[in-house]
Amino acid sequence: MIVARSLDELAERPRTVVIGSFDGVHRGHRRILEAARSAGPATTVVTFWPHPRLVLGNRVDLLATLERRLELLAEEGVDEVLVVGFTTEVAALSPEQFAEDVLRRIGATTVVVGEGFRFGREAAGDGQLLERLDFDVREVPLLHGVSSTRIRALLRDGDVVGAAQLLGRPAELDGTVVLGDQRGGTLGYPTANLATAADLLVPAYGIYAGSARGHRAAISIGINPHYGGEERRIEPHLLDFAGDLYGERLVVELWLRLRDERAFDSEADLVAQIGLDVEATRAAERPA
Repeated sequence: MIVARSLDELAERPRTVVIGSFDGVHRGHRRILEAARSAGPATTVVTFWPHPRLVLGNRVDLLATLERRLELLAEEGVDEVLVVGFTTEVAALSPEQFAEDVLRRIGATTVVVGEGFRFGREAAGDGQLLERLDFDVREVPLLHGVSSTRIRALLRDGDVVGAAQLLGRPAELDGTVVLGDQRGGTLGYPTANLATAADLLVPAYGIYAGSARGHRAAISIGINPHYGGEERRIEPHLLDFAGDLYGERLVVELWLRLRDERAFDSEADLVAQIGLDVEATRAAERPA
């Protein structure tokens, strides 16, 4: 898949274009991408970074980093992605300006949009406007109940199984392994300490079963109350793994929330519970 970060990197030629943030690349997004692939010319996704809502001063917890979004789009068979740097200047473009300066310039002939699609300054543009500008517009019905907003709500509640049903794959955490307290190793269960981007959504605190690097993983998300912690930590223990992950990127799948985090009467009780969490992780099934 070709990833372009400026218009000059894409030669003008007939294209089927899809426009959107595609945060999470969920089942609804994939439905639109499937329609684009069947429409004809090469499928080009026009997406934005940072997320437009952040630039416009609103809060949004992202479901995926840009790097992960691009990987997921490649898995869906997208030919090209144009990453438009979203700025206040881009936000100020009228729908007509955006259509001419971006879509027409790269040769878009067909534009595939989801039902209710809006774009341009003050969200004033829609599919009908694109039709008036002589684009072949294909509108795809929304997938009922599937949205990035709904997925975020489920993850904030710790419902990773429900989120997976809407995503069509397990929810994920994507970050870099950094130095932690190194306490897990002394307990017999070494963990990786995962640092994530500040705007990436982290699910409800608790202990989860999941996977990373092809290994099942028991994952702790929270402040580690047994040791009086105050700072949030994301600590996956990769089962049957031996190696040094410091400094490396790690994508962690979340399959099932096992329990709340809590303090224990003794360290022996904590270790015994971790053993139970590991066994539950071995038995867990990957959702979606």
